[in-house]
Amino acid sequence: MLGEVLSFLRPKEGKLILDATVGTGGHAEAILARGACLIGLDRDPEALELARRRLSRFGERTRLVHANFRNLREVLSHLGVKQVDGVLFDLGVSSLQLDRPARGFSFREEGPLDMRMDPTQPLSAADLVNRLPGGELVRLLREYGEERHARRIARAIVRAREKAPIRSTTELARLVARCYPPGRHRIHPATRTFQALRIAVNDELSALEEGLAQAIEVLLPGGVVCVLSFHSLEDRIVKNMFRGKAAQGALEILTKKPLRPHPEEVRKNPKARSAKLRAARVLEVAQA
Repeated sequence: MLGEVLSFLRPKEGKLILDATVGTGGHAEAILARGACLIGLDRDPEALELARRRLSRFGERTRLVHANFRNLREVLSHLGVKQVDGVLFDLGVSSLQLDRPARGFSFREEGPLDMRMDPTQPLSAADLVNRLPGGELVRLLREYGEERHARRIARAIVRAREKAPIRSTTELARLVARCYPPGRHRIHPATRTFQALRIAVNDELSALEEGLAQAIEVLLPGGVVCVLSFHSLEDRIVKNMFRGKAAQGALEILTKKPLRPHPEEVRKNPKARSAKLRAARVLEVAQA
């Protein structure tokens, strides 16, 4: 949904845009090509290095930082930046992470049960699967995965790990699949379990709440924040925060309903099918 993002942010010479999830630099490249300056954050050092190479031609107009967006205010302060003209969040797991089995995000490929967006952080998905009490596993699967078979899956995990630790993505995927009734399913049975573990490992929802609140605070009056989310838990946080700030007179919501990708975009990139874009404009500097 690059065109929609650019139409809201309106990057141009003299503007400073914060890309809170720069990834490999796709959105950032388009923003810089329109003359704006950009600060890019990402918690994944591998993605950040790819972005650094991709955006090197823009020289000093680009500053890239290895950081979690929950710390964006601290990062900007360190860079000597008080306010920005626009902020972009492109949430969820990236193709770089999903398509590399060694990162442990995909249940379709054999790999270590990892799922850390930042490989330098200590906690992995294997740690959660093999250490959490059964009751905590049930809560995690229900809360972050909206998994209706959470109790059955948690029991199966506890039984299996009593024999040997669960270490691989495919091992966990097979275990979860056996907890589902036979027959065809709209999505792979392991989808919600893997989503729940990934969110928990990376503390994604708390980070979003903190980072989005800070983004609104650092925007100049008239500045725009855009958020691309890929599941209902993320979208609910964005919707509720935008509504709350709008009720306080701090924001103007620019998307009464979230925008969805056009069918042609989904055809070219099936991973975009669940994307939702929300945008809002700052009317006054939000207070902490």
